[in-house]
Amino acid sequence: MLDNSNSRRDFIKKSAIGTAAVVAGVQGATKAHSKAFASGSVLGANDAIVCGFIGVGGQGYNSHLLNVLNPMENGRPRHNVQLNGIGAAACDLFSKRRDRAYNALDSARQAAGRDAAVEVHEDYQAILDNPDIDAVFIGTVDHWHTKIAVDALDAGKHVYCEKPMTRYFAEGFEIYDKVMETGHKFQIGSQYCTQGKWHAAAELIRAGRIGPLVLAQDSYHRNTPIGEWNYYALESELEPGETIDWEKWLGPVTSREFNPQHYHRWRKYYPYCAGILGDLLAHRIHPLLIATGAPEFPKRVCSVGNKKIGDANLGPDDRDVTDNCQLLTEFPSGLCMVITGSSVNEQGLGQVIRGNEGTLYFSGESIELRPERPFADLVDGEQMDNLQPGVSVQHHIGDFFTAIREDGETNGNIDVAIRAQTIISMAELSERMGEMIYYKEDDRSLHTGSGMMIEPMTYATETH
Repeated sequence: MLDNSNSRRDFIKKSAIGTAAVVAGVQGATKAHSKAFASGSVLGANDAIVCGFIGVGGQGYNSHLLNVLNPMENGRPRHNVQLNGIGAAACDLFSKRRDRAYNALDSARQAAGRDAAVEVHEDYQAILDNPDIDAVFIGTVDHWHTKIAVDALDAGKHVYCEKPMTRYFAEGFEIYDKVMETGHKFQIGSQYCTQGKWHAAAELIRAGRIGPLVLAQDSYHRNTPIGEWNYYALESELEPGETIDWEKWLGPVTSREFNPQHYHRWRKYYPYCAGILGDLLAHRIHPLLIATGAPEFPKRVCSVGNKKIGDANLGPDDRDVTDNCQLLTEFPSGLCMVITGSSVNEQGLGQVIRGNEGTLYFSGESIELRPERPFADLVDGEQMDNLQPGVSVQHHIGDFFTAIREDGETNGNIDVAIRAQTIISMAELSERMGEMIYYKEDDRSLHTGSGMMIEPMTYATETH
């Protein structure tokens, strides 16, 4: 025991320095070990990474394909991040999107003076069969993520998969197990995973600067009077049997009649998506897990939500999913995490991580560490500003490419992604069943508080 505040303060400072050194040493040793025993060839620092894009709708085209191609727009590059990626092929079931992707890919090829022709396909397997492609970007609907990701990993490709990781609980572990088996790189497509402030927070927390963790909070709030996702246009060119194979788009989802709302605004419907839990709150869960410094699987999860306002304003048939929800997660360490989501009110919670001895407050690209009053003479406050990078899809893709080239770890790696997906899937189950859901890590099983085992939802569950 330390018997005076000065000794205690010196101890904390020395522990912080020592812990940071140990963390850096462990990370360095891990990288060196994986480098020495890498199973496949590692690209050089200056080698271009050849990419295929599977699903080139809004996110797949604008965030994935165009950011990798980095075309000239109004006389200047789209962005200034040096990625050195090549777009070789794209795939989509909608012919209009294939045509758009081809034009962008071929324009980039011509601008770079490359001879090799670019390709577009209806079937993603053609991309996986191309030995020249190093990595694939998955921007499809959620219910296709697992099948494509597993096939891509089996084909030797590195995978950047849009968030959420997948549709259902068990599917997340299919991807996790395949990444563990193949050793290929995986990046979850939430750009907040590469935002600098969360990694700076992780260093502070690992160094013991705020003591044992107590409560983390964040939110993702919007106010969309026309209804979240109703801003996506219903494109007249979409014709089943002509410009799209509707049954193939449904994939594992129970067969149903063609509905353009389900294609263009699929996030509103449970057969394809967990709503704001999977679409919006995923962007808050991943970085908070990273910021803890040691992401955990959840111990128990509770989520409550409804769509009363949406039903009143738009009618009950507009959507299945809730328009507001409150998510509470408890971890084995004792940390609790509160995240709220809304598409009917835009006043959210502040970004805060509370420890027993200090609290971290986040604002923009800054962190303020404030000591707790009983520990004010033991813990030094700190202000960290302009932590870079900010929120940037380009830097997140760059982190993926760096991991491939250096045989390193991505920020949105499979360990972070599977823990976040477990929380999302448990939250959806809790919300729809009206139960607190418990998770047992040793056998990946779900239970109620009374110990009754729960079968997670699957595509067979969604019959409507």
